[in-house]
Amino acid sequence: MTVSAYILIQTEVGKASEVVHATRAIPGVGESNEITGPYDVIVKCTAPNLDELGQFVISAIQKIGGITRTLTCPVVNV
Repeated sequence: MTVSAYILIQTEVGKASEVVHATRAIPGVGESNEITGPYDVIVKCTAPNLDELGQFVISAIQKIGGITRTLTCPVVNV
């Protein structure tokens, strides 16, 4: 069973567009868009399980230049 999640990203001023383009190039990312509000970018992604989702955020997303903070929101199916 795969895990889907939304990752909310805060960026340095003026870096949101660059972060969107960088995240779109990462395998596992389904969508990446600029948004308004307290976060600058939202990414929808999938991973094989919760542990690999965590590794994905740490090893792929958080290493992108211009990102200052992330908030990962796994999707739950009730």
